[in-house]
Amino acid sequence: QVQLVESGGGLVQAGDSLRLSCAASGSIWRLDAMGWYRQTPGKQRELVAVITSSGSTNYASSVKGRFTISRDNAKNTVYLQMNSLKPEDTAVYYCNVEIVPRGVGIRPPYQYWGQGTQVTVSS
Repeated sequence: QVQLVESGGGLVQAGDSLRLSCAASGSIWRLDAMGWYRQTPGKQRELVAVITSSGSTNYASSVKGRFTISRDNAKNTVYLQMNSLKPEDTAVYYCNVEIVPRGVGIRPPYQYWGQGTQVTVSS
């Protein structure tokens, strides 16, 4: 059984910073790409940032230069440092991690989602 637990959301003012965390636990053999998505009511979930197992990163153009994704492989955790927050960053943020659990043999990773954490930025 694999679980993702997110933390770090909240209510902040424009210009403030927040740091989201997402920790994977359970019977994990390998973690591949780890990423963050966000969703607002009535809209599709969109990619915010992703980091590969080798450390390569990719960002949505709307957050480039303000957000930084990182990972701690020893802790099976991915982080999203969000600086200079804007009201349009308000959304539920979900982590997404590609995981190969122990005992399933050689196969592509499964996609796991966190429970979501609300980020609200007031103007």
